Amino acid sequence: MTEKEKMLNGELYDPADAELIALREKSARLCKAYNDATDAEPDRRNAILDELGVKRGAEAYIRGPAQFDYGCFTSIGENSFANFNFTCLDCAPVDIGANVLMGPNVSILTPAHPMRWQERNPYRRADGVMTDKEYAKPVKIGDNCWIAGNVTICGGVTIGAGSVIGAGSVVTRDIPPDTFAAGVPCRPVRPITDADRLPETN
Repeated sequence: MTEKEKMLNGELYDPADAELIALREKSARLCKAYNDATDAEPDRRNAILDELGVKRGAEAYIRGPAQFDYGCFTSIGENSFANFNFTCLDCAPVDIGANVLMGPNVSILTPAHPMRWQERNPYRRADGVMTDKEYAKPVKIGDNCWIAGNVTICGGVTIGAGSVIGAGSVVTRDIPPDTFAAGVPCRPVRPITDADRLPETN
């Protein structure tokens, strides 16, 4: 099994693997090009995302600046939107549904490290290359969610369809569908119901 296959399978992997380094370097180059482009250059930005390998539905839009670890392990559904400073460390698959709104400074962080420093600290491989132990867990965001500004979503989390995550939350566990959740750590506050319907206007 390659280090990339281990990474995507949630196993311990070597982030200093040559294939992974090359993918991250490609992503860094393309993210810089994307962030140097402007909202007035949609064709250029779409071409960059295509080269990066970010899978997108129709009308999905990432405003930028944005940063991906790899990009090719992320999918974003139709009509979804990410505002300024979207960060996606997609060392495991990141699946963002359709009609998802993400505010400024949203971070999706799939990678993790051992809790004990004895296993977490960098070490030198037999070939002299410095590396460390890392693993990653996928993130899934269901359709029709609103992820407010400054939210951090950790690896292994599923956010159910139709949910709202309050500003500044740190999501470390699954959130049920159609739920308003907030806090550090993020916890369900209440269901979203017809009582939340906007008042009718003439």
